[in-house]
Amino acid sequence: MKTLIVEDDFLSRSLLSTLLSEYGICHVAVNGKEALNAVERGFVENDPYDLICLDIMMPVMDGQQALQEIRKMEERHGIMGLDTTKVIMVTAADDSKNIMKAFRQGQCEAYLTKPLDREKLIAHIKDLGLIK
Repeated sequence: MKTLIVEDDFLSRSLLSTLLSEYGICHVAVNGKEALNAVERGFVENDPYDLICLDIMMPVMDGQQALQEIRKMEERHGIMGLDTTKVIMVTAADDSKNIMKAFRQGQCEAYLTKPLDREKLIAHIKDLGLIK
């Protein structure tokens, strides 16, 4: 499983990287703009990400904006429906408005609140069919 962790907070980024590295390659980006560059590079190299863990509140470009652009990018590359990259939004526990926005737009598959819970993370990834 190839994962992109998009998180501006060092500790959250490190924790996600540690938890997910046992399941495959993990790359990191510290904001949405870096994430878009990484996702595009994956398409160009014909090696797209299987999973993106995307923080909502970040500087430069937030997770909501980045997710919209990622979905547009996938569409330009002919990737739609069940073939799109699975996205887990990560946010502060008191940010339910942003979580609901991502779900209403049908752009993310799951969400996690901080502080991160390993069991919930792994359960989501299993539910998405990325690991057994």
